[in-house]
Amino acid sequence: MTDRNRADILRDIEALVDEWQDAAPPEEFVAGETVIPYGGRVYDASEVKAAVRSSLDFWLTLGPYGEQLEARLAEYLAVQHVSLVNSGSSANLLALASLTSHKLDKPLMPGDEVVTSALGFPTTVNPIYQYGLTPVYIDAEQSTYVPSPAQVEAAVTAKTRAVFLAHTLGNPFDVDGIRQVCADHDLYLIEDNCDALGSLYKGKRTGGFGAVATQSFYPPHHMTMGEGGAVMTNDKQLKCVVDSFRDWGRDCWCPSGKDDTCKRRFKWRLGQLPRGYDHKYIYSHIGYNLKPLDIQAAIGLAQMDKLPVFEAARRRNFATLREALRPFEKWLILPEATADTDPCWFGFLMVVRDTAPFGRDELVAHLEGNKVQTRMLFGGNLTRQPAYLGRNHRIASPLNVADLVMNNGFFIGVYPGLTQEMIEYVIAALLGFLNDRERAK
Repeated sequence: MTDRNRADILRDIEALVDEWQDAAPPEEFVAGETVIPYGGRVYDASEVKAAVRSSLDFWLTLGPYGEQLEARLAEYLAVQHVSLVNSGSSANLLALASLTSHKLDKPLMPGDEVVTSALGFPTTVNPIYQYGLTPVYIDAEQSTYVPSPAQVEAAVTAKTRAVFLAHTLGNPFDVDGIRQVCADHDLYLIEDNCDALGSLYKGKRTGGFGAVATQSFYPPHHMTMGEGGAVMTNDKQLKCVVDSFRDWGRDCWCPSGKDDTCKRRFKWRLGQLPRGYDHKYIYSHIGYNLKPLDIQAAIGLAQMDKLPVFEAARRRNFATLREALRPFEKWLILPEATADTDPCWFGFLMVVRDTAPFGRDELVAHLEGNKVQTRMLFGGNLTRQPAYLGRNHRIASPLNVADLVMNNGFFIGVYPGLTQEMIEYVIAALLGFLNDRERAK
C-alpha cells in the first residue's frame, strides 16, 4: 500500500508525460528533404495526458469522455444530438441507414433514388448502394466543386427521396438553395461535413443543416481522435435510430454502463418476444457495433480546445497559397469559396487548364519530387471507379467538371502542422515550375 492518493500519483504521471514530450527531438525542416504532408495529426502533451488519464480509468468502451465530447460537439455545431462513431465512413453509413428505419413515417426503401455528387469520396455513396437505393449522380460547379441547387433540382424524379452531399474540401454547398429543393420535393438531406468542420454558411457552422449530418476525425481532418467520427441531428427520433444501428441494432437507448433509463426494462413486448423480455436484448434494426473507444473521445476533447487555432491556420495557409498563385490563373483554375460562406478548408485544389503548356501529372511529379505531398480529389468521377462499374445508378447529366478534376486536378495541404517555412517552400516549388514554363514559352 502507498500513503499517496491517486490525485498525487496522477500529477506525477502527467509531469512525466510533459517531460516525455519535452524530450522529443525537434522536428527540423530541411528544404528538399523533409516531406511536407498534405495533412496529419497536430498534438502536444495535452492529448497524450488525456489518453493516459482515460487509460488509467480503464473504462475502455465509449463512456464518460464520450458523453463529454458529444456535448461539446453539439454545442460547437449548434445541434441537439451528436452520436460518436468509429469513423467518418461509419458516420455516413449510419446516417443513410437511419433513414431506412421502419420507425420513420417515410423511410427510404430499396429502389428509391438518392441524388449525390459524382465528384467526391466513396463513403458518401457506398451506403446508397449498400441499402439497395439508386445513386443519381450529378456534376459539380467549376471552381467551387459542389453541386448547385439547379443541378440537384434537375436530377429529381418521382422516385427521388433524398439528397446526400458533401461540402467538398470544406467549401459549403448552397445550403438554403438545396434545402429549398428538398422541401419542395419532400426529400431528406444528408449533410456530409467530414471535410468541413468549422466552415461557415451565412455565419453558422456547417454540420447542422441536414436531417442528419456526419463528421470525420481521421488524422488529416480538422481535429482527430485517431479513428473516429460523429453523426449529428436535431431530431430526437433519428438520434435514437442512429444509436440503435450503431449499437448492434438494439431497441434499448440506455448509454453504455447504464440500465433502465426508460423505467420499463422488463415491461416491453416487441416482435414475437415474450412480454418482459429484457429491453437491453431486444433488437429493432439489423445493426452494427460502430462505437469508438473512450480513450479516443478523451483525445478528441483535448483537440477541441485547439480548434480555433487549427481553423485560423487552415484559412491563413489557404489564403497565402491562393494569393501566391493568382498570377498563374491563366493556367490553373484556383478554388473559389461559395457565396455567403467562410470555408475552413481541408486542402488547396488546383485544376490545370487544358490550355496550359503542361499537364497535371507533370506538375504533380515536380511537387512529389520536391517532397511536397499531393492528393487527387478523392475518387474523381466516381462513376468511372472500378467498384461502381456495372452497378445500378443513374447519371442525371454530363459529368464534365467531375471528369475535368479527375484528369487535371489535385490538391496540396493547408493543415495546421505546416509551418510558415514549409508554406514558403511549397510556394517556391510551385512558382519555380510555373516560371520555368513561362520562360520556355
